[in-house]
Amino acid sequence: MNDTNDPMAEIRASFFIECEELLEALQDGLQQMDDGSDDPETINIVFRAVHSIKGGAGAFGLEDLVRFAHRYETVLDEVRSGKLTADAEAMKVFFQAADHLSDLVRMCRDGQDIDPNGGDNLIAALNAFLGDTEEEEVTAEDFQPLGVMTLDLPDLDAPASPPEYEILFKPGQELFTTGNEPQTLLRNLAALGTAQVRCDRGDLPDLSSLAPETPYFSWNITLQAEVMEDEIREVFEFVDGLCELTITRLDDDAESTSALPDLPAVAEESEPEPTPAAAPVELAPEPAPPKPVAKPEPSSDAAPPAKTAGPKSVVRVDLERIERLVNLVGELVINQAMLAQSLDQAGLSPHSDAMNGLEEFQRLTRDIQDSVMMIRAQPVKSLFQRMSRIVREASAAVQKDVRLITEGEATEVDKTVIERLADPLTHMIRNAVDHGLESTADRKEAGKETTGHVRLSAAHRSGRVIIEVSDDGGGINRDKVLGIAKSKGLVPQDASLTDGEIDNLLFLPGFSTASQVSDLSGRGVGMDVVKTSIQQLGGRIAITSERGKGTTFSISLPLTLAVLDGMVVNVAGETLVLPLNVVEETLSLGPEDVQMLRPGHNVVRVRGGFVPLYDLGIMLGYRGARDTLAGAIVLLISLEDGTRAALVIDGIQDQRQVVIKGLDDSFYRAPGIAAATILGDGQIALILDPADIIAAAGPMRHAELARPERKAVNE
Repeated sequence: MNDTNDPMAEIRASFFIECEELLEALQDGLQQMDDGSDDPETINIVFRAVHSIKGGAGAFGLEDLVRFAHRYETVLDEVRSGKLTADAEAMKVFFQAADHLSDLVRMCRDGQDIDPNGGDNLIAALNAFLGDTEEEEVTAEDFQPLGVMTLDLPDLDAPASPPEYEILFKPGQELFTTGNEPQTLLRNLAALGTAQVRCDRGDLPDLSSLAPETPYFSWNITLQAEVMEDEIREVFEFVDGLCELTITRLDDDAESTSALPDLPAVAEESEPEPTPAAAPVELAPEPAPPKPVAKPEPSSDAAPPAKTAGPKSVVRVDLERIERLVNLVGELVINQAMLAQSLDQAGLSPHSDAMNGLEEFQRLTRDIQDSVMMIRAQPVKSLFQRMSRIVREASAAVQKDVRLITEGEATEVDKTVIERLADPLTHMIRNAVDHGLESTADRKEAGKETTGHVRLSAAHRSGRVIIEVSDDGGGINRDKVLGIAKSKGLVPQDASLTDGEIDNLLFLPGFSTASQVSDLSGRGVGMDVVKTSIQQLGGRIAITSERGKGTTFSISLPLTLAVLDGMVVNVAGETLVLPLNVVEETLSLGPEDVQMLRPGHNVVRVRGGFVPLYDLGIMLGYRGARDTLAGAIVLLISLEDGTRAALVIDGIQDQRQVVIKGLDDSFYRAPGIAAATILGDGQIALILDPADIIAAAGPMRHAELARPERKAVNE
């Protein structure tokens, strides 16, 4: 509902995007502090994140957000100055305050109503760290947190003659390359009071000498406002070091001018600010340069990286544009396949110029596609940070001491995968805290550390991303699980199941091991939803558990939902695509390679071992059983959990990259069918899910497949 013609709407949207980055930095810094880091820079990063959110919120009149952020930053400033120790109790409150700050940002962004008393408990907890503090300071929204003396407050209420400032602002080239706009800065500056802005074009050369990337304009601003110099500098804090800035107070000769490049040292410490005259005195004799001179190369080398790595030149693009680009690349891949098939049917020599050009076109297409997929890829860090809050809230609900350990936060996954993975991971994290970890008393009795650990990791493996949620709890009580399943009629009373089959009972709808319903569990809704959500993403989930040591849930997902490297095969006259990353090798069966266990259940001998054999034509309902398997072509596949199987096909067409086309809800979801694609000749081919095919073979055959590969014995 934002007006696209309103420039402030665009600035407001940019502010909330920056808030996401600041909240991410806040969570990172708090986690480092909680891990025991006492680096002053870490504390400064945390303080600056909250301070920047407060400053931006004030520009848009978000009073509830400003009020809470101001109290939060005041407490953090006490930590920064060494007056308050960030112990375990303080860190607990800091994390809760960060969560509440994130909620306020989200509600302000979405235009939701905010309960004015919603954060009172947290504000009271923050005030407790400050001791005797006047309430007026908590509700003040005049942006004077750096210490206006209380004796001066009555004078501020009588604005007979507001202070007048002369400001010189000259942008540098890097200000524009980092996406900043002088117009936005000048507009925010004018919002502080009455401003007269004059543009100086004296440096503008002739057209023949004009360099397009060089800024020539500067601005002189006369500002009358009831503000301090620090508040003026806050307007320019995001372009620190990217411009020349001089501020002179006209009605006070004692006020000195200073350039923005000197700001970092002053801004970090608010106390030296009232005596800026000391800065020029120290710079004139230059006693400090010996340190930079002692190591001139590091200082000179450090400056350029700070400019390139710091701003990092990020360009924000609407997701719709990226999606359109992905779709166009998909069409490019399809047309490339059509061109390749047309040239092949024309009978051209493989060494002809046309075929050589086609090979180069295929390489370029692959490079373009990989580059576009990298644009859609995002680190899982933001997702993992959300799980930190889930752990804190869930552990507080069940009164357990739980610590989350994350690994592989830089692992990149398709943006769509990350968005749709939030709910399944939330269920799994809550399940680990509520069911996986024992109570504090039980952990003491078992000789374990009272603090339980939940580990969340991500890594790339075999062209897929593997996300694991593990705990160091008591593991799965398989006797209890099987007993509950039998009592609910989910399995026959005389059923004899393997450990893996018992573990998979947790994914059945309505199954729960909780003895009573709570806010977290007990309703039988959770793990079945997790499995369904993962399957809809083209992924799989597996469980490994050891009694007394813990449980691990492993999720295997595709890196992207847009393209796939596949093997095109023929089965009973149908063209199918099998993911290439699961294919180990191809075999041609001989008369003695196949062994029958019982009618309809065959295994194939592969290098001293036996692997279950499945006929795709039969399993997909395309044909009946073959008279003989001798001479049949077999694909030997291997899944992420180590399971191996042999799939009987009729022939192999090609190995190519295909564009994944999802099947919507109007299509029947047949077991083993993951999606579809369009081939070069315009024909539609189904993309298979090998793990689903094997699971659909039936409980007995699945159990046979899940067992370790049996070694061949002499008959």
